[in-house]
Amino acid sequence: MFSFLWEGHALASCLSLTFMLLLHILDVCMSESHHAECPESCFCSESVDSGLMVRCRDMNLIAVPHGLPNNTRHLYLDNNLLFTIPSDSFIGLPLLFRLDLSHNRLVHLEPGAFRGQADSLSSLDLSFNLLETLDPEAFGDLRAQTNLSHNPWLCDCRLQLAMPQLLLDPSSLAEVVCNTSEPEELGAQGMPFILVATDLDFCAALRRTTDFAMLITMFGWFTMVISYLVYYVRHNQEDAIRHLEYLKSLPNRQDRSGEKILSFITHPHVVTNP
Repeated sequence: MFSFLWEGHALASCLSLTFMLLLHILDVCMSESHHAECPESCFCSESVDSGLMVRCRDMNLIAVPHGLPNNTRHLYLDNNLLFTIPSDSFIGLPLLFRLDLSHNRLVHLEPGAFRGQADSLSSLDLSFNLLETLDPEAFGDLRAQTNLSHNPWLCDCRLQLAMPQLLLDPSSLAEVVCNTSEPEELGAQGMPFILVATDLDFCAALRRTTDFAMLITMFGWFTMVISYLVYYVRHNQEDAIRHLEYLKSLPNRQDRSGEKILSFITHPHVVTNP
């Protein structure tokens, strides 16, 4: 009896060890699989919040790497040579939580650059680039906390309209500085945008220009309408004159016809010339 129990215990222990060994092998295989998916120019490792941490720093990259693992959680593309972020660059990364694009040469973010990241992305770093303005369509519904510091911003109406759509990193607001402004006479150069935007209206000049353009357009349409009406009246006036002259000629013909009929009735034997 004791021998039977001992053998059963040994068998259970053996099965338990075998199961644990299989789990370890499976975990190693999955980890290797993740690393196999890692782009050549990047290093991948498990992140503490489930998913992958992909580091592509200091690789002289001129474009976002292709084939990023779809379970990427943290993506570091800082200190590269990225010039622009094309549309749908991160569309296949539904778990992306943090994206670092700092210390590149970004001058343009195409519409839809961060499409598909509205539900997952929480932190976006665009600091230390060459951005002068923003296209709101590049961000869509993105609500990530965004660092825009240390860029040569052109403070104008477009930037004033785009900024409120972003959830800016509070610690970076003082470093979002106007390198130039439009119009220049507002004197915003060298000042934090968050300060000048509360006192200056960069869209006022644009609104005046738009109002003037609308006035010119309306005047042009009004001139066209008046010209058409004058042409229409003159054209119809000529037709009316011709028609009136025709009507005036009708009674004379009727009178001559009436005289002939009356002469025939009173003098039936007198032949009249037609």
